[in-house]
Amino acid sequence: MLAGELCNRDVVTASRNMSLVEAARLMRDRHVGSLIVTETREGRTVPVGILTDRDIVIEIIAKDTAITDVSIGDIMTFALLKVSEDENIFAVAQRMRARGVRRVPVVSRLGELLGIIAADDILELLSEELALLSRITSREAEQEKTKRS
Repeated sequence: MLAGELCNRDVVTASRNMSLVEAARLMRDRHVGSLIVTETREGRTVPVGILTDRDIVIEIIAKDTAITDVSIGDIMTFALLKVSEDENIFAVAQRMRARGVRRVPVVSRLGELLGIIAADDILELLSEELALLSRITSREAEQEKTKRS
């Protein structure tokens, strides 16, 4: 399966100048743990960073920084791992593991944001595939009984 097939196309985005209070409210309202920070370049929406709920906790709350004095651009992750829509999902999982990230934006060949993949999405896919494989043995036994009867 390819990244473009598995990704969630309903990506919650924000600009780097959005306040952290606005960002936290957006995360709460949309029930997400991250925002993809985007810019418009040559008419395309491209991802330039990511802000996670963990970033807010570690960089702001744990350091007792005034949340009203900080914008997304001050604490977002700039070294963003992006994956191509044509990339195999197992290669995506390997890259996520190597970088230690749980969420990655999926981009077109032109770098335009198409969707997002979370580690949970890959786990769900794998669990469905494993469930199908686990049924092979019982199905094989049923086929054998029918054939031998």
